[in-house]
Amino acid sequence: MSEPTLPVAAVAPVALSPTLREQQRHAFSREELLACGRGELFGPGNARLPLPNMLMMDRIVRIDDTGGDFGKGIIEAELDIHPDLWFFGCHFEGDPVMPGCLGLDALWQLVGFWLGWRGNPGRGRALGSGEVKFFGQVLPSVKTVTYKLHLKRVVERKLVMGIADGHMYADGREIYTATDLKVGLFTSTDNF
Repeated sequence: MSEPTLPVAAVAPVALSPTLREQQRHAFSREELLACGRGELFGPGNARLPLPNMLMMDRIVRIDDTGGDFGKGIIEAELDIHPDLWFFGCHFEGDPVMPGCLGLDALWQLVGFWLGWRGNPGRGRALGSGEVKFFGQVLPSVKTVTYKLHLKRVVERKLVMGIADGHMYADGREIYTATDLKVGLFTSTDNF
């Protein structure tokens, strides 16, 4: 007879030692991002990226807790665009374009990843944003989407939260901006 399994919410966060930050890890491959989605990168109960189809990046090319516009950290990631990506087939028939909400979600995903990379425990949840502006689009003809986030505030106490300003580029042209992207890490999401 097999052991009963605990529900996901009952898995207590487990800290990695040393953290990926302490290991001087400043870039991550798609395979490592998929491992994060399975809970293997930051440990059980901690931050995860979504798995495909909602994983909105193929690699993190730079992550640091210094630099950026505010001197508190930066993260840059890329998504390779292919005409056969799932969202082009349904958004919209005859007029394919990447939904803006997916780019916004990618920016939140990256703030949560950054918090986990720093060694903070808990599961990530988007908490809001300030102003969001769209002034371009991702069509099937685009080759690469680039995301750049500049951390502007980091809280690492009982409350763990990152606040960042984000930018999204299509083949080098800025097409989205979002201010005050907020993500928190929670050791329990039972009452969220």
